[in-house]
Amino acid sequence: MFDDRIVKIVFTYGAQSATIDTSLDPKNPPFIYATGTKFVDVTQNECSLQIGNLSRELRNALATNLTPFDYNTTNRKSVEVWAGRVSTGLFLRYQGDIVSAVPSQPPDIIMSIRSRTMQFFKNDIVAQAYAATAPLSQIGSDIAKQLGLNYQFEASERNIGNYAYTGSATGQIQKLQSLGPIDAYVDDGTLVCKDKGVALKNVSHVLSQESGMIGQVELTEYGIRVKCLLSPGVKLGGTLSLNSVQNPSLNGD
Repeated sequence: MFDDRIVKIVFTYGAQSATIDTSLDPKNPPFIYATGTKFVDVTQNECSLQIGNLSRELRNALATNLTPFDYNTTNRKSVEVWAGRVSTGLFLRYQGDIVSAVPSQPPDIIMSIRSRTMQFFKNDIVAQAYAATAPLSQIGSDIAKQLGLNYQFEASERNIGNYAYTGSATGQIQKLQSLGPIDAYVDDGTLVCKDKGVALKNVSHVLSQESGMIGQVELTEYGIRVKCLLSPGVKLGGTLSLNSVQNPSLNGD
């Protein structure tokens, strides 16, 4: 029996929300196509969605409430992308703020939606300073609280003297990364702070033809490029252990 893929998109605008779920009507599911890019640095993660086969009422509601021309700065418009298989259930793959939502022309009306991580806070100006020295972990924790994020600290602890910052709220992440040889980035609602070039603890996935590797491994100037089926075990900043039959010389973490 084929293990069907399932996708759920959750839009939140102000106090309202709308959910598009392919598992609710398996015989006539909505069309959902999602692409995106994630980064282990201060670059904003991106996601583009194309959604079709929606009712006129839902399509109009999304176009009205997700418009970028709503200048109410307290009305945050965000999207969550959940994906998985019927046998394993859904897991969160992306979370970000909507920057555009545009319907196409008939007859096939497709909603095209673009989003970026933490876009909502980009124009907020903040000021933060500490009287004397402060632990790196505490500075990161305070930044996460200001941005409404969970916090994962795996960097080597160090004391930072005379820390002060004034500027964009999201610019604090870049400031955090400049405090030492660390990677600071946002992924799925979590601010991660870890030692530069060191994988997250207890986050590892073995990639082989049995676990969903697609095609052959490509060697690039930066390392390797490999494609695989969607898996909750593949996480940004974690370890990917390659087990290739055709190119065993490239195997390893």
